[in-house]
Amino acid sequence: MGLMTLLASLGGVIWGIFGGALPGISPSIAMALLLPFTYGMEPVNAIVLLASVYVGAEYGGSIPAILIRTPGTNSAAATTIDGYEMAKMGRAGEALGISLMSGLVGGLFGLAVLIVATEPLAAVALAFTPPAYFALGILGLSVIASLSSGSLLKGLFAALVGLMIATVGTDPVSGVPRFTMGSPELLGGIRPILVMVGLFAVAEMLDQISLPAWDRTEARDTRLKLPSLAVWRRTWKCQLIGCGIGTFEGVTPGAGGTIAAFMAYNEARRWSKHPEEFGKGSVEGVAAPECANNVVTGTALVPLLSLGIPGSNSAAVLLGGFMIHGLMPGPMLFQKAPDVVYGLYAGLFAANIFMVLVGLVILTPCIWLVNRPKPYLIAFILALVCSGVFAIDQSLFDLGLVLGAGVIGYGMRRFGVPVLPMVLGVVLGFLVESNYRRSLVLSGGDHLVFLQDKVALGLLLAALLLTLYSLWRELKPK
Repeated sequence: MGLMTLLASLGGVIWGIFGGALPGISPSIAMALLLPFTYGMEPVNAIVLLASVYVGAEYGGSIPAILIRTPGTNSAAATTIDGYEMAKMGRAGEALGISLMSGLVGGLFGLAVLIVATEPLAAVALAFTPPAYFALGILGLSVIASLSSGSLLKGLFAALVGLMIATVGTDPVSGVPRFTMGSPELLGGIRPILVMVGLFAVAEMLDQISLPAWDRTEARDTRLKLPSLAVWRRTWKCQLIGCGIGTFEGVTPGAGGTIAAFMAYNEARRWSKHPEEFGKGSVEGVAAPECANNVVTGTALVPLLSLGIPGSNSAAVLLGGFMIHGLMPGPMLFQKAPDVVYGLYAGLFAANIFMVLVGLVILTPCIWLVNRPKPYLIAFILALVCSGVFAIDQSLFDLGLVLGAGVIGYGMRRFGVPVLPMVLGVVLGFLVESNYRRSLVLSGGDHLVFLQDKVALGLLLAALLLTLYSLWRELKPK
């Protein structure tokens, strides 16, 4: 690997972390912004640059998620649950250290899967039909029972509202506008990241300023703290869970890091010796989702490299990078341009190492920044959120959606309605609805298609078992 490839990897990671940390700038947007600059580059350097942005952005989203309860990316939403609780207890440095090293474990594991299992795992991706994708969405929604501890009815209500929000926009089958109220801005639907930024960040700021003596500044440790041996011993099992779920979700086109992170969080709590700590600042609650969504940065490229199928928005941008240089991912890529493939492997390895090195440099200043006096900090956070959201499409309408979601989130807190089921409903709504309807179109309206598809049947049974187990744990103390 040459010097220019290393520099491309480093530059991609730095830009990715910056883009991922800015609310509203997804990994795919951060990659797309650099796409025009790759025209004059060598093919291997261009591909490594774009892939490194993906690595950096997936990690970067966890920084504001932990420090200011603002998920920089969709997949960082699960990290806010315990990461921000640790930050409130003065353990932000520890949470960021766990996130950084779990991201490294996940990234290297995902790369190893990409290298050794591209062809076998690509067959898994081909086995997914519309009924299977519907069942995958239902499996993701089965986590709601676990996220609604204390009030299952309120959790189901929140999830239903999230699913309703996901139906706003153009009908995925007929193309007819739905619930847009004549607004052209709603024809494309409501982006999940806008809802999440409002529910987490804006609602948190409203909640903060409603507290007595909210402007009082507390002295907290502002140093980054890498995981100790005791923390490694406690988190290795949940990291293993994150690696397994991240691999499965990554090789499944359309699944992505968000589902992987939430499912890893749920399973980590299920198998933890201290499930009562989840939601209150658990180190396992930070390690599991961070490991899972970073595994996806490697495994999401499996269907792209082996079949030429982009399984996510980020993979689609990377496909564009290949095509700019006259390359077409697929089985022949390994024969026609092996130098690009092996250069990509080396670049991804370097990107994960650079992710840690850059994190060690920037995270301590970030912790110091969020420990400034609260009036200045809240003003800065709101300015950051507004500028990040406005930068997506230069739309004041999107800004209004975020502020509206913030008010709704604040009201949900006041009435004890959990936010996470709503987030899950928004994220998975399109996946569930579109594939449900496509399945019925293909089967002529026969619902047995969901039981005749073996993959779909297996996923639906898994969802049923997980839901029943969660309900049993919920009702057992009563």
